[in-house]
Amino acid sequence: MDWQNKTVLITGGTGSFGRAFAAAVLEKPISKLIILSRDELKQWEMAQRHVGDNRLRFFLGDVRDAARLERAFEGVDIVVHAAALKQVPAAEYNPFEFIKTNILGADNVINAALKNGVQNVVALSTDKAAAPINLYGATKLCSDKLFVAANNIRGGRKIRFSVVRYGNVMGSRGSVIPFFLDRRKTGILPITDPRMTRFNITLDQGVALVQHALENSLAGEIYVPKIPSYRITDVAEAIGPECKKPIVGIRPGEKIHEEMITHGDSPNTIECDDCYVIVPSLMADQHSTIERYLTHHGGKMTPDDFRFSSGKNAQLLNVEQIRELIVEHVDPNFSIEVSVYE
Repeated sequence: MDWQNKTVLITGGTGSFGRAFAAAVLEKPISKLIILSRDELKQWEMAQRHVGDNRLRFFLGDVRDAARLERAFEGVDIVVHAAALKQVPAAEYNPFEFIKTNILGADNVINAALKNGVQNVVALSTDKAAAPINLYGATKLCSDKLFVAANNIRGGRKIRFSVVRYGNVMGSRGSVIPFFLDRRKTGILPITDPRMTRFNITLDQGVALVQHALENSLAGEIYVPKIPSYRITDVAEAIGPECKKPIVGIRPGEKIHEEMITHGDSPNTIECDDCYVIVPSLMADQHSTIERYLTHHGGKMTPDDFRFSSGKNAQLLNVEQIRELIVEHVDPNFSIEVSVYE
């Protein structure tokens, strides 16, 4: 894909991913970058980081508002859909609010892209969309299905819809590492379940995977990165070895282990060097066969019983590796040598 003179739009562009992706895209020869989000303060703060770059535009709006999206997408070539409601407990308590943003909002993005001649759309997903047991994961699975199926209604339009699915972003708001870093000063790090594991990805890795999808997608793929996992007990030990670690039980809608590729996905999953690619099982385009995707991506099919689970992941971060990643990607001043008790 040629980035020259392209107009790019990010929904939810003032979030952790949006800020990182914007910085990366502004290094490319694009003509315009549009940030669409609901919070004018975050937009103003983001603008201060890029003073003097006249390619940057800010558009107040909500993905729930179909008419506003249609206006925002005028003249746009590339859309990265990062807007979502994400907190699992909040979804269990406010289910239809998540449906309105994560499902109906996804449909609005698709329709606005189709109406405005957008060429390339990548939607961000989550490991919780694979075999979901909570409302948040279920809404993101529906969103994934909508974006993959959107390729069946594009007609003669030159547009591609694809999805990127990954796990916990290291240091993002609401994730366990900043929560433990904050709670360390109390001397208590609550453990939900000592068996619990999670996938781990850095913001840079997430940005790189989205760029890969934009540049390499045929249409309808779900990209899953080959990323490591960690045990929640190892994260607690890495951050607060001196802290008490009471077991408090899992929250409603939580799993012990997450997975990004299920047994059901494996017959349609291609293994590449740095990622897996789940290819669509049903496409209106008769030429969209698995063989076509295999040739394009240069990978191999996974075994029929394959699954990618955080609990069975061959890449498991140890305590020291977690500490090194915290210093590199979350808090460069992090140290376990200094007492942090108040």
